[in-house]
Amino acid sequence: MVIQTAARARQPLIVIQFIAMGLVWGASFLFMKGALTGLSFGQLAWSREILGGLTLGTVMLIMRQRLPKERVVWLHFVVIALANAVVPHLLFAWAEQYVSSSLGSIYNSLTPIATALMATLVFHVERLTRSQVAGVAVGVVGVLVIIGPWQYSALTGSLEGQIACILAATSYGFAIGYMRKFISHRPIPGTTVAFMNVGMSGTIMLLLTPILVFGPLAHPVHLSIWVVGSILLLGCLGTGVCYYWSVNVLRAWGPTGQSTVTYVIPVVGVLLGVLVLGDKLTWNEPVGALLVLFGIVLTQGRLFRRQPTDVSAAEG
Repeated sequence: MVIQTAARARQPLIVIQFIAMGLVWGASFLFMKGALTGLSFGQLAWSREILGGLTLGTVMLIMRQRLPKERVVWLHFVVIALANAVVPHLLFAWAEQYVSSSLGSIYNSLTPIATALMATLVFHVERLTRSQVAGVAVGVVGVLVIIGPWQYSALTGSLEGQIACILAATSYGFAIGYMRKFISHRPIPGTTVAFMNVGMSGTIMLLLTPILVFGPLAHPVHLSIWVVGSILLLGCLGTGVCYYWSVNVLRAWGPTGQSTVTYVIPVVGVLLGVLVLGDKLTWNEPVGALLVLFGIVLTQGRLFRRQPTDVSAAEG
């Protein structure tokens, strides 16, 4: 009873974190475009991992959290760091050179589909309800409406860049299912989980420094207020704080529910395109946004049911 009451009390906070994740990650594709004006794709991915790790490391010190002792847990986090940060961040950074930020954010919305498949068919940690299946379907339809296939020429991009985006979204889906299978049930605070994820990816990036920062994939750095601001927001907030929120949402709603934050991302991307880049808003964007939000409500139908006991593991 105490656990159930605590879980219900945390729901408003989880919802706020979910919305904040969608806003920040939706803006991340704009930040990547800004950072790429002065950095190579490898330098961009390297910077965001290092800044994210430093941010979460600072939080760890302030909260006096301890690192896990089990060797197997560290090995699990190596896999998670590669699948949830290193690989998708490199792929998206590379793809942003060849596709629009809007198209990149839209392809990111494939994550819930990949997560549902991984969680049910590969890791066997979830059994989708009819409501969740309907939510995924409605969300996909909403994204398609936002894309507007009848005006697809406005979102141009190379085939290679689009394939890279699809692979990145698939990698996210694998990582979310893997984390739920091997990490979420362990009594590890959310801050520690987020730090191990991003901190381990930062360590991997440090090992790749000769290739990504100074090697053949790099180019001379040209810093400006736009470049510095973009990478700071992308690294400290998007790759730092948001990963802590992501762990809390994952534990409360499960992998499929958590991954539906990617439905919010293209909505934010479209709005930023209108407000920041001066893009024109047509009827399909707000209609698609409404469908996306309705899909999220359906997928999160568990909010109106009793919560699973593993929500008690989420950090307060």
